[in-house]
Amino acid sequence: MKPVYHVIGTMSGTSLDGLDVAFCRFEYADKKWSYNIIKATTYKYSKIWKTKLSKAANTDALEFSILHNDFGMFCGNLILKFIKENKFNPDFICSHGHTVFHQPKKKLTVQIGSGASIAAVTGITTVCDFRTTDVALGGQGAPLVPIGDKLLFAQYDICLNIGGFSNLSFTKNLKRIAFDVCPANIALNYLANKAEKEFDNDGNMASNGKICKPLLHKLDGLNYYKDNPPKSLGKEWLDNVFIPVLESFPDLTINDLLRTCTEHIARQIATQITQIDAKKVLVTGGGAFNTFLMNLVRSKCKSEIIIPEKDLVNYKEALIFALLGVLRIRGENNCLCDVTGAKHDNCGGAVYLSASSK
Repeated sequence: MKPVYHVIGTMSGTSLDGLDVAFCRFEYADKKWSYNIIKATTYKYSKIWKTKLSKAANTDALEFSILHNDFGMFCGNLILKFIKENKFNPDFICSHGHTVFHQPKKKLTVQIGSGASIAAVTGITTVCDFRTTDVALGGQGAPLVPIGDKLLFAQYDICLNIGGFSNLSFTKNLKRIAFDVCPANIALNYLANKAEKEFDNDGNMASNGKICKPLLHKLDGLNYYKDNPPKSLGKEWLDNVFIPVLESFPDLTINDLLRTCTEHIARQIATQITQIDAKKVLVTGGGAFNTFLMNLVRSKCKSEIIIPEKDLVNYKEALIFALLGVLRIRGENNCLCDVTGAKHDNCGGAVYLSASSK
């Protein structure tokens, strides 16, 4: 097998920020993987696409199938634009897609963005649909990033990502453990949108609010936090459980809701970091730029909180899905049963070949 790969990884997160596209180099030498993010960018979603993606779960079967293909064509064209503008020649494309349904107890997880469409538009072999094999094997199908944490970032005690949801991974007794901690940007953005803001920049709105102790108590008491891993969260849980709690306090200002919600997120994250007794914590994802949130986390735990260079903060998930695609092409496991609860480690991902691909 070749030791060096040049691959494009893409990621569309639950917070609907846009499509992350990263051109990455991976090298396997001395039984270790190394990486380099050569170039990466985020293509922001238009209001039309934000609406389509946010309402996808409520469409009928025909509309949903059309959206799946249309989003694949949309992603394919953005990837092709990225390739042509930078004169890249990727070996293949690895697309996470956009999660619409995630109900592993029903053996269901769905990410739209047809890999066949991406391969057709770009003329490049495309790997996608990384989660369904694990779910079919009885796993959560999430989180998938921990194998990348294990292979690329083993020098950190915890890898923490604060995206739409916050999640972390760490090694204990030679096993990789990972789980979703709590909602993060997806909840904060929901509240900021009510004030006609795209997001709470630097946590400024939250910092000007007051904590509502009854609301904080309700949020901290949600049953999910009592469950042991493996466990994961989806938008369905946010819509059916988390948001109704926020909306049960209609008299609170948006700033007070944001302050309380940010406090809740920081408490949940810091509690997990403290329980693991981590010395060095790598933090990535958009939440790493929320100054107020990160200061709260630092104030609640003794660990060294490390925020790396901007490209890694923004594109770590795209980087790791690129690596998952490399492992899939190599026929190697890219999903850990210790993390997801599946029957065994597995190699997930559908591969779409193009007639013009290498």
